[in-house]
Amino acid sequence: MDATAEPFPADPPRDCDRCPRLVDYRAANAAAHPDAFNAPVPGWGDSGGWLAVVGLAPGLNGAGRTGRPFTGDASGDLLHATLAKFGLSNGAYAGAADDGLELHGVFITNALRCVPPGNKPGSAEIHACRPFLAAQLAGLANLQVVVALGEIAHQSAVKACGGKLPKAPFGHGNVHRLHGQRFGAVTLIDSFHPSRLNTSTGRLTPEMFDAVFEAALAAR
Repeated sequence: MDATAEPFPADPPRDCDRCPRLVDYRAANAAAHPDAFNAPVPGWGDSGGWLAVVGLAPGLNGAGRTGRPFTGDASGDLLHATLAKFGLSNGAYAGAADDGLELHGVFITNALRCVPPGNKPGSAEIHACRPFLAAQLAGLANLQVVVALGEIAHQSAVKACGGKLPKAPFGHGNVHRLHGQRFGAVTLIDSFHPSRLNTSTGRLTPEMFDAVFEAALAAR
């Protein structure tokens, strides 16, 4: 978001109506699962952190249910195990927002804050939610490194940080140095998304994921 654009808060309101399809899907899920979170999922973690992890969107049975990014589904299992391995969290991850887990130096958010049908957001929905990502990253005063989980997260993070996509192609392990007016210099590191599909097929292994966070620590 450029300096002349309308300012946005870091997180959308619970009744955000920017994307009609997602509003309808939220309402249907609220009716089917009244005890679930069923709202735009806010970012979570250490607001003074040096590292931001950006995912694609909440999963229906993960953050869409628990209200905390990467909490309650298989993608969260690998992410939180990896953060713990590198000393970036404290406590035991138990897949619930009230498990007492704390992040140290890390803030987690998503390119899209609402659960999309079939985990497939539309391009207009991603664009509509990007100002929230830009505002959130800009609000992390000590931000030095962004890890983007998947190509959509990569694209949104590049644009939110003021970079240019042709100069920053996505690829697992790719490292990009971005220079934006809102952020100064930020290092962006790409990873395949830690979804069950990617981990079960071997497209993303724990060792590959470890390497991404090793690069993040080295880029501080």
